[in-house]
Amino acid sequence: MSRIGKKPVAVPSGVTAKVEGQKVSVKGAKGELTFVVPDVVDVKFENNEIKVDPRDGSKRARALWGTSRAQVNNLVVGVTKGFEKKLEITGVGYKAAVAGKHLQLSLGFSHDVNYEIPAGIAIATPKPTEIMVSGIDKRQVGQVAAEIRAYRGPEPYKGKGVKYADEFIFRKEGKKK
Repeated sequence: MSRIGKKPVAVPSGVTAKVEGQKVSVKGAKGELTFVVPDVVDVKFENNEIKVDPRDGSKRARALWGTSRAQVNNLVVGVTKGFEKKLEITGVGYKAAVAGKHLQLSLGFSHDVNYEIPAGIAIATPKPTEIMVSGIDKRQVGQVAAEIRAYRGPEPYKGKGVKYADEFIFRKEGKKK
């Protein structure tokens, strides 16, 4: 039994939710999001709560039960609070700046990397070595942060590169004479 799947998703005031078949639509102050629940999972909206249940006892239905409930919860949290990922840049001369619809990254290559900011995502650089990625879709925020990090991931010897703010980089000792 899924412990997460058992809990209903509470819909706060100011947020409207609709369930049409397998499609869940949530509209709030920050925007509107939709999610199509897999066919093996049943979804209902009653008493200002969205309830997710497996249709049968199959392994696939049980596997997608908690996942579907978490996805629906992410819709509600996204339209009320939004999501945010913080990235840090370490290295001499490494920096980032937002220029219009592009994020300009200087990461020690012979050229600057220009990352086009997708629709629905806001990127801010409070400091040249800090990047804040925010938006209402958790999956999209995480994907954009991962793509930025992938340009120059942190290396284990000096720790240079782009890393998540809460990420720990295991440091290695260099060569010995």
